[in-house]
Amino acid sequence: MRLTDFSDYSLRLLMYAAARADQLITIEETAQVYGISRAHLMKVANQLTRAGFLKAVRGRSGGLALAMRPERIGLGDVLRATEPDFALVECFRSDNRCLITPRCRLRGMLKEALAAFSGTLDRYTLADLLLNPEDFGIQPAA
Repeated sequence: MRLTDFSDYSLRLLMYAAARADQLITIEETAQVYGISRAHLMKVANQLTRAGFLKAVRGRSGGLALAMRPERIGLGDVLRATEPDFALVECFRSDNRCLITPRCRLRGMLKEALAAFSGTLDRYTLADLLLNPEDFGIQPAA
């Protein structure tokens, strides 16, 4: 199983916003910190804002901030909002054409594994990932 870059960047953006909770962050600075595409990060920020994890402040001195406390942002919730699907194999998809699906035992095992994966992430929040601004290479204000 592999998460998309979109979900990876979503978690990283939320971690950065949490570390900078005392101020608004920008897409530009976050893209520079992580060395990732500004355009891609903009799409991530839009999705996280629509999902209610971030709030966007428009204007010249605008930016992004967490829309709720880190303890209220579940990692499982973030992934469910950012992953396109969790169809590990063909038989999980609506267009399944696998001949052995009715008799196959693999599907049940993979469903169980996916439930364990989701269950584990549902036990953690953004608060469990908190870092200090220095961890991102940002020096404290003098």
